[in-house]
Amino acid sequence: MEKTRITTPFRPVYPSPIGLIVAVDSQGKPNVMAAGEVFNIGLREPCIIGIALRKATYTHGLIVECKQFTVNFTTVAIMEKMDLVGTSTGRDGLDKFAEYGLTPLQSSEVAPPIIEECPVNLECKMLNVSEVGDHDLFLGEVVAMHVDNDKVDANQKVIIEKVDGLLFAEWAYYKIGEKVGSFGYTRGGITL
Repeated sequence: MEKTRITTPFRPVYPSPIGLIVAVDSQGKPNVMAAGEVFNIGLREPCIIGIALRKATYTHGLIVECKQFTVNFTTVAIMEKMDLVGTSTGRDGLDKFAEYGLTPLQSSEVAPPIIEECPVNLECKMLNVSEVGDHDLFLGEVVAMHVDNDKVDANQKVIIEKVDGLLFAEWAYYKIGEKVGSFGYTRGGITL
């Protein structure tokens, strides 16, 4: 197969999950934004995630100020709300929760709320922020994780097929597909 060399790579690691990122201002008012740059950094001890945000976003400044944020994973069912959130700003006082019909729920460990309509929610305490190219990289320790009861099994594993999650690639939204294999299947299965 012949290959085409891409001369200007853009978002070359894809697809990525879409997260609704929530931070609060100094009065505790939450703001939510959509982000396609959400990823694992440290898997368990401690569990650390990364999010990459442009400095120009209102949420960037809020996280720098409050040192906390939540990541709420979106679904096909709320794709329209997520797109509206991602194409508007709260900088001028817009309450995106009320405007777009999202329900904030009190977090257990951090000030920013989680979002009820999202089946998986992560509460994070910011560890640091670094300037990395055209975005800043925020590292957050996951201090609490919440999953809808019907989307988690008895071993506390997320049932991905039930999440109905959204992915982002090439300026488009994609639905998480079907399971086609398990890690280590070629060796009879591997448990962690």
